[in-house]
Amino acid sequence: MTPALNKPLPDIEAQATGGVKFTPQAFLGRAVVLYFYPKDNTPGCTTEAMQFRDQHAEFVQAGAVVFGVSRDNMASHDKFKQNLGLPFELIADTEEKLCHMFGVVKNKIMYGKKVKGIERSTFLIDERGVLRQEWRGIKVAGHVEEVLKAVQELKQPA
Repeated sequence: MTPALNKPLPDIEAQATGGVKFTPQAFLGRAVVLYFYPKDNTPGCTTEAMQFRDQHAEFVQAGAVVFGVSRDNMASHDKFKQNLGLPFELIADTEEKLCHMFGVVKNKIMYGKKVKGIERSTFLIDERGVLRQEWRGIKVAGHVEEVLKAVQELKQPA
C-alpha cells in the first residue's frame, strides 16, 4: 500500500544500521526524513549523503530524524556510513519492501539495457506519522536545503 499525502504511514518495519529498527510508531513525536537513493558509494549518492551529513545538526534542531534508504545490504551500509562519517542511520531495504511501498522502483535505461533502479526520492513524515511532503526524481543540488526548510516549516503554527 503506497503512502498517501496527508495520511498516516502504513505499518512497516525495516532494519537500519546501528541495530535500529524503523517503524512509523517508533518515531512518533519527531519528524522523519526518508531519503531513497540508488546505491552506496556512487557519486550522486555520496554527494547527497554528505549534504544530509553536513546539515544533520539543523535537522536534529528542527526535531527531525534522517534515514537514508537503499537496496544495499547492512555491510555495505556500515562501510558507507563509516567512510563518510554519517551521523544518521541507513536502512537496508534488500527485499525492496520500502522501495515498493513508496513507489520508487523504476525502470531505467543503463548502457542500452532496461534495468530496475531506484528513483532518487525523499519523503517527509510529521511527528504524528503522517506523510506531509514528497520529492520524486530529484536532483541532488539544493535538495537537502529544500527538505530542511520543509522540516522547519512543520514546526510553524498554521
